[in-house]
Amino acid sequence: MDNANTLVTVFGGSGFVGTQLVQVLAKKGFRIRVAVRRPDLAGHVRMLGSVGQVTPIQANVRNADSVVRAVAGANVVVNLVGIGFERGPNRFRAVHVMGAKNVAEAAKAAGVEKLVHLSALGADTESPSAYLRTKALGEEAVAAAYPDAQIVRAQMIFGQDDTFFNKLGTMARFFPILPVVGAKSRFQPVYVGDVADAIGALIGGAGKPGKVYELGGPEVRTVRELYERVLRDANRRNPLVPVPTGVAKLLAVPFSILWFDPLVTGDQVEMLGADGVVSDAAIKEKRTLSGLGVEPTAMGAVLPAYLWRFRRNGQFDRQPA
Repeated sequence: MDNANTLVTVFGGSGFVGTQLVQVLAKKGFRIRVAVRRPDLAGHVRMLGSVGQVTPIQANVRNADSVVRAVAGANVVVNLVGIGFERGPNRFRAVHVMGAKNVAEAAKAAGVEKLVHLSALGADTESPSAYLRTKALGEEAVAAAYPDAQIVRAQMIFGQDDTFFNKLGTMARFFPILPVVGAKSRFQPVYVGDVADAIGALIGGAGKPGKVYELGGPEVRTVRELYERVLRDANRRNPLVPVPTGVAKLLAVPFSILWFDPLVTGDQVEMLGADGVVSDAAIKEKRTLSGLGVEPTAMGAVLPAYLWRFRRNGQFDRQPA
């Protein structure tokens, strides 16, 4: 693949994973079209590459016509669009299923050489979580429209601007007692830079068409252990109190109503009740980070670099033992 003459359209390219991926692709010499709802708010992505290498354009995965325009002339398409909670017209089914279908169909019709779709570990059409359920339905829609699409599953992605660990830090700062939901559920947090590198490897020719790749970090931890990890890095000692799922969903109601970006929703409570780890089949078949040539990054190498913000005295706090 001649990178300099290869145009990659990245839907959601100005977001948490997207900005990391755009940097990876820019370093590899690709031309990048960043498709976002508000290109006027995505000017920062231009600076991730050389002059003219990265271009934001307007597109909304819920609008099929705008998707068609965004993929026109592209050699590769990546769909990173997802929502953590529903608000207004942004519903799970509209974004994760119909939006994914729009992108896949447009890519196929335009003769795009490669499609990479970001999904989630734990995606399951029978999941009680609407997020995970629609992620699975989105995978099915993508595979039906573009059989050779490569699907990437990742959950609990951590990094400077992540939503999970930063929210736990915020809760530790404001709440004297931390309610723990799904304390025994197991997760495999993965570093955002590793996810970007893995997608970059797929775009560069790694992996096989039509396969699902499961990305997880080197550590499998329970939800309670992740809470304890945050408290240690934030140098706090909030008591942890296990809360049943039903009670937690009731407690989440006011957060969903009163906050534009809620700390937790009822659906996220459901997600915490199910494991999110790389399957044995994916490990055996090398459909993992290491199988794509990416060395997984440990949480300890990254989390302390930004969780210090939640210490009582910030960076001047005494380091936890």
